[in-house]
Amino acid sequence: MEPRVSGLYAEVSSLPTPVSADVTEQKLQETRKSYTVTGEWIQSDLVRGSRLHFSQQWTLTADDHKTVTSVLPPGACAPRAGELLSRLSPASGLRAVVRETGGQQLLEIWAGHGLRKCLNLTAHNQHGRVYDDAQFGCLSWSECEDKLLYVAEQSRSTAAHTHEGQPAFGKDRSVYCEDWGEGLTGKSVPVVCVVNLQTGAVRVLQGVPPHVSPGQALWAPGGQSVFFVGWCHEPFRLGLKFCSNRRSALFRLDLDGRCECLSEENVSVSSPRLSPDGAALVFLQGRVFGPHNQCLSLQELELQSRKLSTLVPVVCRPQSREFAGVYEALPPSCWSADSHRVLFSSACRNRKDLFVVDRRTKKVSSLSDSLSQDYGSWKLLTVQKDLMVVCCSSPNIPPTLRVGFLPSAGEAVTWQTLQQPPVTFDFHWRALDVTPTPEEDNTHYSGLDFGAVLVKPAHSVYGPKVPLVVFIHGGPHSQFPAEWNTTTAGLAKLGLAVLMVNYRGSTGFGQDSILSLIGQIGCQDVRDVQRAVLTALQSDETLDPKRLAVIGGSHGGFLSCHLIGQYPDFYRACAARNPVINAATLLGTSDIMDWRYSSVGLQFSYDQIPSAEALTSMLEKSPITHAAQIRAPVLLMLGGKDRRVSPHQGLELYRALKSRASPVRLLWFPDDGHSLARVDTQAECFLNTVLWLHQHL
Repeated sequence: MEPRVSGLYAEVSSLPTPVSADVTEQKLQETRKSYTVTGEWIQSDLVRGSRLHFSQQWTLTADDHKTVTSVLPPGACAPRAGELLSRLSPASGLRAVVRETGGQQLLEIWAGHGLRKCLNLTAHNQHGRVYDDAQFGCLSWSECEDKLLYVAEQSRSTAAHTHEGQPAFGKDRSVYCEDWGEGLTGKSVPVVCVVNLQTGAVRVLQGVPPHVSPGQALWAPGGQSVFFVGWCHEPFRLGLKFCSNRRSALFRLDLDGRCECLSEENVSVSSPRLSPDGAALVFLQGRVFGPHNQCLSLQELELQSRKLSTLVPVVCRPQSREFAGVYEALPPSCWSADSHRVLFSSACRNRKDLFVVDRRTKKVSSLSDSLSQDYGSWKLLTVQKDLMVVCCSSPNIPPTLRVGFLPSAGEAVTWQTLQQPPVTFDFHWRALDVTPTPEEDNTHYSGLDFGAVLVKPAHSVYGPKVPLVVFIHGGPHSQFPAEWNTTTAGLAKLGLAVLMVNYRGSTGFGQDSILSLIGQIGCQDVRDVQRAVLTALQSDETLDPKRLAVIGGSHGGFLSCHLIGQYPDFYRACAARNPVINAATLLGTSDIMDWRYSSVGLQFSYDQIPSAEALTSMLEKSPITHAAQIRAPVLLMLGGKDRRVSPHQGLELYRALKSRASPVRLLWFPDDGHSLARVDTQAECFLNTVLWLHQHL
C-alpha cells in the first residue's frame, strides 16, 4: 500500500498554487487595450524536497467597455530560483528582484532588454538579511522610480551595543536577543532601508521610535516620506505570526528622520494601502490581546485632512448568507483605478469570498460568480487597471487563475478562466450548517451556529458505508473554507470521506462567534466538533458511524485528543500534529503566552506571574486530564523546533499513553517547526497518517 499512497500524494501535492499576480496595460487602438497578466506560482517537488517558484504570462485584449475579447495561450513557465521578493514598477514596468545566491543577497533591476542593474546588498554591509516574510517584508517603488524601499534586519555591528550605547565586548556577546517567535526566528530588530538606484547607495532610515519594530513600509506621495506599521516590542516580544492582535500603529517617517503616529493608540494595525490618487490610505485595525485572530475593521485615513473613518466595521453577528467581516490581510494592490473602491477577500461561513466596499456609500458587495457554485474559495491576488486577478478553488478543483474587470456598482463581473487546472477530481462536497442543541448553547452569546465542509469520493472502495475522517483546523481562530486542500484531496482519493469542521470561534462567522470561545476551550469547541459529526452522520446514511477517525494540528490536535478522551468509544483512530496537550505546562514555553491566559478567560498582562488558580484552569481544560480514558490508537507528529507548541507537549501524552500500554506512535522531525511545513515532512506525515488510519479503520 505504501507505494500507492506515496504516488497518490505526489499527484495531489505537486499541483501548483498561484501566490501573487501583476498586471501591465498597453494601448493598441482607440478602443482596444492589451493586458499582460503575470502569475507567480509555487509548487512542491518531492524529488528535491523543496518548493519551486515559477511565473507564467497571459496576454488579454479588451474593448473600451472593459470586456475581455480574447485570451491568448500562455507562455512557457519561467523558474524564479532564489527570488525572495519581486515588484513591478507601476509606470515603466521595471522589475525589482531581491535574490539570494551563494550566501549573498542581490538587488536586481530588470528591464525590457535584460538586467539593467545589480547591487550586492550583503557587500554593502548597511544592514543584515532582507525580510521576505508576509509579516514585515515589503518592496516598494518610489513615484519617480529611482528609489526602492524594503525592510531588513539591523546590522550586527549597529546592534552590538549595550543599553548604555557602548560597544559590547567579551561576555556581552552572549546577551540574549529576542526575536518575533515561531516562523520569524532570527528576526529581531527590523530597519527600513532605501536604495538609490542612480547612485547605488543603500541607506537605513533613522527616526523610527525605539520601542517599535517597523515593517510593511510603502512610499508616501511625493517620495520624501514613507508609511510603515510599527509593532511595539516593549517590555518584550510576543509571537507575531498568525497573531493580528499585537499592539501596533501606523507611522509616517520623512527621509530626514521626523516620525509621527497616524493611528489610534492601543490598537493593532496592518496592511496599509495607498490609493492611486495618493489622497487616502486604508489599513486594517483590531483589538489588542484576546483572540489572536479576530474580525478586523477597515479604516480610511484622508491624508490632507488627517481624518480617520471606518469604511468597514467589525461585524459582530452577520445576517444569514451576508458579509461576515474582514479576517485576512489586504493584497498589495486592492484599489479601483478611480480610488473610489477597495477590494479584498475574506472568510464567510464555510467559504472564502471576494468583496468590494465603496468609499462613498460604505456598502460592501460580493463580486464572486453567484451563478456558479463550482468554486468554494475566491482569493484576490491583485487588482490593477481595474482588472482583478483571483485564485479560485474547491475541494475537488485545484487552484486556478481567473480574471474579470471591476464593473460599475450593482453590475455583475464577467469572469474568464485563464487556464483550466491540469486535473479535477471526482469528489462531491457540500457545506453543512450546524446548530448547537439548547444544552450546548453559549448563554453569553446565545443563538450562534457554525458549519463544516463534507467531502466524499464519488465511488466507495469500502463497500456501502464510507469511513469518515474528522479533520479539525488549528488556530483556533482560523477557518477550513471549501477550497483545495492537499490532505483532504489525498484522503478522498483513497476512498475516505472527510469532514472539515468550523466550530464556534472559527473566522467567517462574526466577532461574537470568535469571542464565544474565550474561556470555553476544551468544552464548547469539543462539543461543536462532536455535534458536527453527528449532524453529518444523520444527514448522510452512507457514512459509517463505526469507522470514525479524527486528525488535526495545533488546536486541532488539542481537540482531536480531547475527542478521543471525552468520547473514548466513538473514534477508532487519531493522528495529531504538534497538539496542545497541557496548557499549564505550555505556558512557560510558548511564544504566545498571552493566549494561554486569554483562552481560559483570564486577562493577560506582561508582568503576570502564574497563579495556582490560573494553572489549575489551564490544566482542567487540557486533553491530558482525559488521557486515562483514551482507547483509540494515537499517532503523534512533532516538530523539534516548534516554538509555539513545544514538542514536549506531545511527549507528555506519549508517556501517559505508553505507561498504560495504549497504542501510540510518535514521529519526530528535528528540523521542522510548528506548521511541519517542510516538503519532505509533509509527505512523511501524510503517508504515516494514511497507513495509521488504514491499520485501525
